Amino acid sequence: MKNKIIIGTRGSKLALIYAEKAKNELLKNKLINNIEIKSISTAGDKIKDLRVSEYGGKGLFCKTIEKELIDKKIDIAVHALKDLPSDEPKELLSNCFLERNNPRDILISKNNKSINDLTANSIIGTSSYRREFQLKQIRKDLKYKLIRGNVDTRIKKLNENLYDAIILSYAGIKSLGLEKKISQIFSISEIIPSAGQGTIVLQCRKDDIDLIKILDNINHKPTHRCIQAERNVLRILEGDCETAVGAFAEINGNNIILKAELFSLDGKKRFYIELSKDIKFAKKLGIEVGKILKKKSNNSYKK
Repeated sequence: MKNKIIIGTRGSKLALIYAEKAKNELLKNKLINNIEIKSISTAGDKIKDLRVSEYGGKGLFCKTIEKELIDKKIDIAVHALKDLPSDEPKELLSNCFLERNNPRDILISKNNKSINDLTANSIIGTSSYRREFQLKQIRKDLKYKLIRGNVDTRIKKLNENLYDAIILSYAGIKSLGLEKKISQIFSISEIIPSAGQGTIVLQCRKDDIDLIKILDNINHKPTHRCIQAERNVLRILEGDCETAVGAFAEINGNNIILKAELFSLDGKKRFYIELSKDIKFAKKLGIEVGKILKKKSNNSYKK
């Protein structure tokens, strides 16, 4: 048993909640006695009013933390998986996933209106092209406007009448205890989440064999299988954070079912695929679905 480890995380309220959850799992399983949480400010946290893609993509939320991990200033990095790029530094390993929270997307609106009750030209706040294009499949007559910041900041902007509604992940809202603010929970068939949404991943160094063994004890295997399928879709597409793609896998008996959709760069074309395989072929399923989407789209999702 290790004497002490340091967990590194972003400093947002939600990130710290996720880090506490990881810490509690390790303590509950009596794997480590002494755990410290270190809050790290990332480049992504400092950008307030532009799309993350304009400053280097999702990795902005992870690179600073990953560097601290490589430099042995921390022992474990805790990330919301959807913020972690599908390709990670060769020195690191992301192979431990806590049991997935509800992966669905939700709407918070003024006067608690659902998407279909909003008046034409209502302004929806989102920083995701995926969500924007998916909602346009439901309501083409709404306006979509960039919104940045943590959950509290986004709700504040909604209350200040800068937006009529905002779209966020259920997992984050529930973790913050804000479920009462939810106006609508979208089904998976209405909005396919981003790959890994609702999942907390623990990352360590590849050469830290003792810690890898410890983390394997709290790795939630069904979640891991689903993530393998979803993340392989991203790897095949070689997209960036502007790529509008949703991927969601679920286990049914001995089978794993993967639904994925991809939009062209302008959002006008949608490509959808649903496949299933034996659960032991989760990785292959993701690769196959990624290749089908890539072929169907004829690279129209890339610049």
